[in-house]
Amino acid sequence: MNKIWLTVLLCISVCAYSQQNSDNCFRRPLKEVLTDLQSQFGVRLRFSEELVRDKVLDYADWRIHPWSLEESLNNVLLPFDYKFVKESSTSYEIKAFEYARRTADFGRDFLDYLSSRHADLPAWEARKALLKKEMKIAAGLDPLPRSPGTKPILGPKRKYEGYYVQNIALEILPGVFCTGSIYHPIGNKGKCPIMLNPNGHFGDGRYRADQQLRCAMQARMGIIAVSYDLFAWDEQLLQFDSRSHRSSMAHTIQSLNAIRMLDYLCALKEADLSRVGITGGSGGGSQTMFITAIDERITLSMPVVMTSSYFVGGCPCESGNPIHLCGGRTNNAEITAMCAPRPLLVVSDGKDWTKDVPDLEFPYIRSIYALYGKEDLAENAHFGDEGHDYGFSKRQATYAFIEKHWNLNTKGLKNAGGQWDESGVTVEPYPSLKVFGADGKGLPAHAVKGMDELYRVFEAAKQ
Repeated sequence: MNKIWLTVLLCISVCAYSQQNSDNCFRRPLKEVLTDLQSQFGVRLRFSEELVRDKVLDYADWRIHPWSLEESLNNVLLPFDYKFVKESSTSYEIKAFEYARRTADFGRDFLDYLSSRHADLPAWEARKALLKKEMKIAAGLDPLPRSPGTKPILGPKRKYEGYYVQNIALEILPGVFCTGSIYHPIGNKGKCPIMLNPNGHFGDGRYRADQQLRCAMQARMGIIAVSYDLFAWDEQLLQFDSRSHRSSMAHTIQSLNAIRMLDYLCALKEADLSRVGITGGSGGGSQTMFITAIDERITLSMPVVMTSSYFVGGCPCESGNPIHLCGGRTNNAEITAMCAPRPLLVVSDGKDWTKDVPDLEFPYIRSIYALYGKEDLAENAHFGDEGHDYGFSKRQATYAFIEKHWNLNTKGLKNAGGQWDESGVTVEPYPSLKVFGADGKGLPAHAVKGMDELYRVFEAAKQ
């Protein structure tokens, strides 16, 4: 180290130490400590001014380990519930603590721990039962709120090639509506399977083309498929401000939406209760894993780009309630494994938190299926060059998995190359999919408006 560098460090040290003693708990401003760490270790620490403004650290320099930047950062940031993310060998970002996001190494340790909790099938079944019970309570669904028992609001049928679409508003609580569209097969003989398609955090919500393509193709395969909104998205904005979506109640209501939709669809005379599925991507994937875990009516599950041992969903609508703290801690890989021994397809990609699924989460999930002797019922479709979406190749994988397990008549739905042909689907303009009309004037007069009223009717329905 040259003399100039030593002089710089000495000046920093003299300035810092002259302000510290036991009387003031060796206190220093956090921004000053981080700035000094940059100089000491020759790195760049990125952080916002808001993050460090007025923050003061007790015993500041006692927390510094001169041989390790990362140990020092852990010690310095922990009192503020901050964390660091390594961007390169010389650059780190300082962020607020994220309970939902960890690293692949954390996930590996977590799965090793979970594996030690259930060495055989009886132990796993006991843990699964415990998790199911505790997660229902954590989600606010035990006891389950009483259903209003009203008939759904159904729009006119719009007929297309092999299917028709009908918009629906289902009253899940007094004055609280789950809005969506149901895709029915035309000319189907016998009982029809059911498929829930919860929406995820994708632009344009359930109106987007890939959501319509998926649901319409399911209907053309002979399935009654329903697509419905996230809480405080799309038509639910008629009742709740968009900011309400980032609340723990969003987690509860979205789960209740799925349960109520299942209640309605399973009561249809044409419904085949032995073939009931659910699939969604991103936030819809979170709903897919959770609903499959707590509702045994689901007989086939396909979570897309969401299964991870170290990420539980960054939105409160996915992890706002403490379901992942149940059973002494769980994660989405274990929650996904609760599908066993029902057919499961985990769809993953190489550019998000599901990039490690083939080598990390899926072997763990498959080990749970092995306890039942049903390893062949769990599959992973991984797209290493793709990103976070429910795109064409991912839809192709789900169509094939459905065909494999539900023995459907899919004649004429594939092209000469063997791919599922979506060209027969009509992608509708967004206003067509709105059950209350493009201007929202069809919203019932007794509809709840705002979160305060929602909390009131929710609690009243549980009494």
